[in-house]
Amino acid sequence: MNQVNDSYQDAPRIAYSNDDIPAAKKPAVDPTTLQHRALKSGEWWRHIPAFAEVDEAEFLDHKFQAKNSATNLKKLQRIVGDVASEKFYEDVAEGLRRAPMAMRVSPYVLSLIDWDDPWDDPLRRQFIPVASSLQPDHPKLNLDSLGEQADAPTPGLTHRYTDKALFLPLDTCPVYCRFCTRSYAIGLDTEEVEKVALRPNKDRWKAAFAYIESRPELEDIVVSGGDAYNLRADWIREIGHTLLDMPNIRRFRFATKGPAISPQKILTDDVWLDAITEIVERGRKMGKEVALHTHFNTRNEITEHSKRAMDRLVDRGIIVRNQTVLQRGVNDTPETMIGLVKGLGYINAHPYYVYMHDLVKGVEDLRTSLATGLQLEKLVRGVSAGFNTPTFVCDAPGGGGKRAVHSYEAYVRETGVSVYTAPSVKQGQYFFYFDPLDTLSEAGQARWADASQHDAILEEALQLAKDNEAYLAP
Repeated sequence: MNQVNDSYQDAPRIAYSNDDIPAAKKPAVDPTTLQHRALKSGEWWRHIPAFAEVDEAEFLDHKFQAKNSATNLKKLQRIVGDVASEKFYEDVAEGLRRAPMAMRVSPYVLSLIDWDDPWDDPLRRQFIPVASSLQPDHPKLNLDSLGEQADAPTPGLTHRYTDKALFLPLDTCPVYCRFCTRSYAIGLDTEEVEKVALRPNKDRWKAAFAYIESRPELEDIVVSGGDAYNLRADWIREIGHTLLDMPNIRRFRFATKGPAISPQKILTDDVWLDAITEIVERGRKMGKEVALHTHFNTRNEITEHSKRAMDRLVDRGIIVRNQTVLQRGVNDTPETMIGLVKGLGYINAHPYYVYMHDLVKGVEDLRTSLATGLQLEKLVRGVSAGFNTPTFVCDAPGGGGKRAVHSYEAYVRETGVSVYTAPSVKQGQYFFYFDPLDTLSEAGQARWADASQHDAILEEALQLAKDNEAYLAP
């Protein structure tokens, strides 16, 4: 077999003349539509003062990335220096004071931000808060908007779907996203939020494992957090082998934003990657699927380092799927979303989901209307193969789970209220999603400004949902 492969590799490529090429039925493509293949390369990070003397070998070191992350304003100033303005730093200082999430930003991410215009940069918007862009929280927003704790039989384990559970073995990440749906637990306490602790604890893990094995209907586990990047190699093995040993578990995935914000770990932390590979390979031999789910949000995050990291995962037979959050100023235009989807396909991180932004405290400036998601879904479908086309979903607030964005029972555009049902998750319940107030008409904003109107707004949307259900009933 190896001789055949080697022979094939050595064979000369076939040369085609223009006469060999059949007449095209489609016009030539605009070269700009192929920009997803033009990956950022070279030592681009050297424009950051703290990294000016850092060569590629040092920048690729995962320990360098972890050690030199910006975790507070003073460290951000030391790293970025006068590349950013004093006005920007003042804006960040107030933004951090009002933020529900602590700050932690890797050198890789810092190096990709456009410091000539940081306010509008899609990476800055995700990780570094500025007070000037903040919007008041929606009146129906709460800290645990998805109701994960309410569906938790034991701390750090959410059992919502019949055959799937979410396991949170730890509460830290290599970076902290402003928009984190688990800002109730993830990261350090802030002036705004005192966190629920989900630190690594073997007794807590044991309770979660005991519950998972006791439920024969459970077949699918999401190992998240926090972030699987922050699990030690021995923890990866302990969790992975424990789940593989359970007869009822057929598949699970490690969830990590790591490849998007620090691909260097995959390239240089062989101990961690070997642990993931061991679990994936053992699972394959058992007829079980173990995958890696990651989280790119913008084409700007995809570089030559990203591709090299993904190539290494592909070489080890590790399936990677991507889950994106739809965000204003990040990926909410056809150009940015299509560019992201095409870029992900190019590096073999299969686009899986695009989430409507959860109702997260302190980040209304990042949320979009449902109408935006509906329009983007139409435009994205058809630009790539079906397995590289994400499903746009709304994770229904209150524990309804993921619903296709277009499957709402009602959507009242003026007040921005959409109503979903989840008959296979929570039969008979209705779940409300809310557009950001600043995206509504003046009349819609005026109604929400009057607290006495809130119940009526919800009742109108609910009644419309019930009327639509009755109309569509067989």
